[in-house]
Amino acid sequence: MIRKILRILPKFLWLLPGFLAWAAFPPMGEKTDILFAFAPLLWLARRGDAKRSALTWFNNGLLFWVGTLAWMPAIVKNGGPWPLVVLGWGALAAYCALYFAAFGWLDAHVWRWVAGERLEQGRGVWRAYSRRLAAILVFEPILWAGLELVRSRLFGGFAWNQLGVAMVNAGFGAPARLGGVYLVSALVILVNGTIASIAERMLEPFLARRRLPDGHLEGPSPVPSWVRSCETLVPLAVVWGVFRLSASFAPEMWRAEQGPSVNFALVQRNFPCVFKAGDGNPIEKYTELLAHVGLLRPDVVVLPESALCEFGDVRSQRAKLFADWVCETTGATYVMSGGGSTVAEEGGSVRLYNSVGVYDGAEKVRDVYDKVHLVPFGEYIPFDKTFTVLQKLAPVGSCTAGELKTVSVGPFADGRPEVSLGVAICFEDTDSAQMRELARKGAQALVFVTNDSWFSKSDEAVQHAWQSVARAVETGLPVVRVGNSGVTGTIAPDGAASWLSADGRPIVDKSASMFDRVELAPKPSADADAGQPARRFTPYVVLGDKPIFCAFLLLIAALILIKYLSYHEKRRTLSM
Repeated sequence: MIRKILRILPKFLWLLPGFLAWAAFPPMGEKTDILFAFAPLLWLARRGDAKRSALTWFNNGLLFWVGTLAWMPAIVKNGGPWPLVVLGWGALAAYCALYFAAFGWLDAHVWRWVAGERLEQGRGVWRAYSRRLAAILVFEPILWAGLELVRSRLFGGFAWNQLGVAMVNAGFGAPARLGGVYLVSALVILVNGTIASIAERMLEPFLARRRLPDGHLEGPSPVPSWVRSCETLVPLAVVWGVFRLSASFAPEMWRAEQGPSVNFALVQRNFPCVFKAGDGNPIEKYTELLAHVGLLRPDVVVLPESALCEFGDVRSQRAKLFADWVCETTGATYVMSGGGSTVAEEGGSVRLYNSVGVYDGAEKVRDVYDKVHLVPFGEYIPFDKTFTVLQKLAPVGSCTAGELKTVSVGPFADGRPEVSLGVAICFEDTDSAQMRELARKGAQALVFVTNDSWFSKSDEAVQHAWQSVARAVETGLPVVRVGNSGVTGTIAPDGAASWLSADGRPIVDKSASMFDRVELAPKPSADADAGQPARRFTPYVVLGDKPIFCAFLLLIAALILIKYLSYHEKRRTLSM
């Protein structure tokens, strides 16, 4: 019995990386685990067995994604058929795990190429060893970051829990100003690879007679130890250099002066999702929530996504009257609130939007933002505009995508100028490309509103809030975030978050409100008024994902070329 356990135990130990990666995200939130979680899997890929590497990476990826997406079944209590929910949970986890498998398979081929140049003492050592450094410093980080980027964009994208998100929330997200959360993920893999190299050197005496896939016996490396130490020193120098470079783009460094400050009142109204009415009289609930922030006279009151579902269409008279009441109750000048919006088209058709209205307290809609990045199978069913029968399957109806734009509030009574705000609804705050575009359009702050009550009493709300922190660092803009059922708070451009919390934890599944003065970014240099402070964009806002994606494509092309040349070399050798 003990022998059987000892034979099976190593197989379970190979799942430890997936467990450590899961532990880096909520609910455990042991963020720094991600710096060493994948070192064993990177070491395995260096053995060159592509099939074993891909399978082991897939198993760990499946464990990671099943665990981090464990909040999906919470939607069952809001009307989701449990067989479809469980099927969707498993299918999405397996789909995301395929990217882990793809990395393991490709990385093993990279190391086969590395092993193709035999290391011989005194002859070609540096040329051969340069392949190892290239694999550790360039190939592995770019390969991982590129696959994360593809996952975040392909088929509408699922930009959730990139490895870099954990580091951004641990306070080490400064490189996101240069290359987004994907550059931070690349650095995470680089650190893991460095640890794998250290472990490889330590285990080398015990692997002296191990047979590699190419038939050679693995023995002590002929490379001097001082050369092997480059695998540790050079990656650490690269990480240090990236952090030093990113420090030069810190907000206090590249802004000529801080922009205007705006007082926000953030109201987290804990009501059920849009399928149900809120508990009790909503006016009484809002009166209670707005009581203390009204004493501080906020400039803008922000309510979460779907907050107007109890009061009608965003453009309706009832919604305007409610917003006017909020302004009177709090003394605020403006109200921003999310809800449904319908627009009649010629011919009698009606378009449905998921919107945020901006109200000026005079029974008037100042502006409306219509959600651009819709959630498939949530706000629409693919091809439901062509096959209208599919529209009946969309949980909230078949929504239409709006046009990306900023909204404005101001000028204020005390002379502060008008300011531009970029709005994101629900999962739009995971779309870094959309947030970059809002920054380019002149947004001086980002306002995120969401309705996490679909997944109430789960870890989804906190995981969702973690994504918002990355957007603040990437764009260099402050973030105001209001959630129904949580999480609510503000995020500084350096990633420092101030959440509405109790006992040191963000308040989730409870009603609460907070007041915060937010220092907005100045207008971009091209839009700044004469004599007004201006700002420059972060490199990531300017360049976006192009550098990483182009490097990823070049790497894939190089691997294909290496495979092609290797195949023809073998054929030429056999024909001689």
